[in-house]
Amino acid sequence: MRMDGTKLNKDEPAVLLIDGQCLLCNRITHFVAKRDKARAFQFAMLQSPIGQQLLIKENFPLDDIDTFVMVQGEQYYTKSDAALRVFRKLDGWWRILYLFIVVPPAWRNLVYDIIARNRYRMFGRTDVCLLPTPELMGRFMEYGAQAVNTEEITVEK
Repeated sequence: MRMDGTKLNKDEPAVLLIDGQCLLCNRITHFVAKRDKARAFQFAMLQSPIGQQLLIKENFPLDDIDTFVMVQGEQYYTKSDAALRVFRKLDGWWRILYLFIVVPPAWRNLVYDIIARNRYRMFGRTDVCLLPTPELMGRFMEYGAQAVNTEEITVEK
């Protein structure tokens, strides 16, 4: 149930908030999109106005670009919880990785935090947010994709 009293539709696309300057995050976005035939995911950059508004809505710090966030309806998932929920919705055998949800979150997030802290050094970064490929453009909220749970969010231009 949403805060406005309407029922949450599990078929609504989830929004994945990614670091637009991170090359690992860019690769993950392409990985997810390729294995998401049902189009269960849309994307937004943490640094974009819509990404910032989604963070504000849940009182998340605006400068924490180390945290992967998945927004499904009114529910926010972060770090390893978000990553495992993504695997659960992907095509093929990837969904079996959701079984790691039984590992205590503190242990899962320890591994997540080590990778997140070192991702620029290990995978690289750009000075500006990367533009999505033409195939992905329509799945980015900044470029026209619209998720149902953002209807009350206004983006100032």
